[in-house]
Amino acid sequence: MTHSVELALDLPPHVENAGVGIHGHTGPHDVFRLPRLWQLHLYGYSGALEFDGFRHPIRPGHLSLVPPDTEVHFHYDATPSEHLYAHFRLPGAGELRRVPVMQDAGVDASVLGGLLRQTVAAAAQSPARASAELWTVLWRMTGLTGSSDTHGTSRHPALRTAKAHIEEHLADPLDIPEIARAAGISHTHLTRLFRADTGLTVVGYIRHRRMERARHLLIASTLAIPAIAATVGIPDLQAFNKTCRRELGASPRTVRRTGQAERPR
Repeated sequence: MTHSVELALDLPPHVENAGVGIHGHTGPHDVFRLPRLWQLHLYGYSGALEFDGFRHPIRPGHLSLVPPDTEVHFHYDATPSEHLYAHFRLPGAGELRRVPVMQDAGVDASVLGGLLRQTVAAAAQSPARASAELWTVLWRMTGLTGSSDTHGTSRHPALRTAKAHIEEHLADPLDIPEIARAAGISHTHLTRLFRADTGLTVVGYIRHRRMERARHLLIASTLAIPAIAATVGIPDLQAFNKTCRRELGASPRTVRRTGQAERPR
């Protein structure tokens, strides 16, 4: 049975405190609870976390989420032991998302660590910024391997990294070896992950995402079609027209005209 918690993320968290913490000042075992606050940890050490009858191994790069008013037992393999933490309240009451109490952040550990450091930096000066940074962390946690995101977020951390790289570089030339390097996996593994997750090849997925962005720009903006083509990484107009017909079923001009006519006034 997976030990998990449920989060309502329809509203941003209220960050009460965030920082770099040191566990184990008084020895290899600590016990405490936060009566009204969630606690999130990103660990830089090894040990174990216990509560509700479960014992979770702690390793560097692991994340834990503990709900309010929960007595937790920390055991440390060495002391002192450093971690990033955030203590926060969740005011939302919307759709609940189930997240394991302990997760290995994998290739996302550095990104999440950066976001948590931004949370720490902003906590004393800009509560709104700290809230936004932590909200991003919590949403990303719902997509880590083992989380149950009801909207079907990609489960494999490398796949999420690859997709994020594609979104950030749609306007640039993209090749599979480059994306695989960004995701930290082999070309072959990347291809298998995309096929299993999307039913498309990597190239097919890139083409699909480019044309979804093109559709949006054609309908929602007055940007000239050549500029849209360049913005989505297909600067050759003939190739753009051909891809548009293949993916969207019509020429760019027709997509624009039809889409704008159907938009609510």
